[in-house]
Amino acid sequence: MEKRGRIDTELDSQDLEQDRQFVTALARGLELLRCFRPGERLLGNQELVKRSGLPKATVSRLTYTLTRLGYLQYVESLGKYALDTGVLALGYAHLNGLDIRKQARPLMQEFADQTQCSVSLGARDRLSMVYIENCQGPGPLSLRLDVGSRIPMTSTAMGRAYLAALPDAERDLLLNQLKARDDDWATTREQLDKTFRHYQDHGYCLSCGDWQKDINAVGVPLIQPDGSGVVAFSCGGPAFVLRQHMLEDDVGPRLAHLVRNVGANLGRQFQ
Repeated sequence: MEKRGRIDTELDSQDLEQDRQFVTALARGLELLRCFRPGERLLGNQELVKRSGLPKATVSRLTYTLTRLGYLQYVESLGKYALDTGVLALGYAHLNGLDIRKQARPLMQEFADQTQCSVSLGARDRLSMVYIENCQGPGPLSLRLDVGSRIPMTSTAMGRAYLAALPDAERDLLLNQLKARDDDWATTREQLDKTFRHYQDHGYCLSCGDWQKDINAVGVPLIQPDGSGVVAFSCGGPAFVLRQHMLEDDVGPRLAHLVRNVGANLGRQFQ
């Protein structure tokens, strides 16, 4: 019997084995697509085998199938695969269907112009946050991260805001998963506990040099009124522009006000 490769999901592997509704072949194909990282265009079979943890024969069958379906493109001259337009179509269909992006973008752009920084909206993907919208201010040194960029959860203002808004049981489960991948969890947990207390008192989270030493940011979560979960907004920029006292005295409260407005606009759609 073929040995199963690593399926990197939030579920315990034993749970997956026992879940009779779980389609392993489909999961393997999706995991193969996830092997492509931002900025990478081409991967060969050997790289896909190493990253997915799947047997070589399985990878060969999956790449053939995904190529026939238009999700991968085989570059014969290099003997490697690239993501094809089928993946792009799925991604844009998802983004264009997000009402929150339509409601939030005008307010985010106005805020970015006022602060001359970067204002972003993100959602969780496994143990990271992924940008689903990003607005750049006119400042020459604002953060240049595009839609689809992945950032850490525990050290960024966006990720901390997301964690702060989760129900206790869901947050504890996620923190346990993050702990397993953190070599200095004691320090991380101390920072997070401080962040959660700050959120309870002030309604926003800070990250001052914790992700990148020269970047400061503030984050505010939004529990979506349609019940689809938590997302988080952030405003970030160079530390010499966004000093901590500015985040606490001005930018943080204003971003929290922006998020309340977005939530209210979304709520009216479901009345």
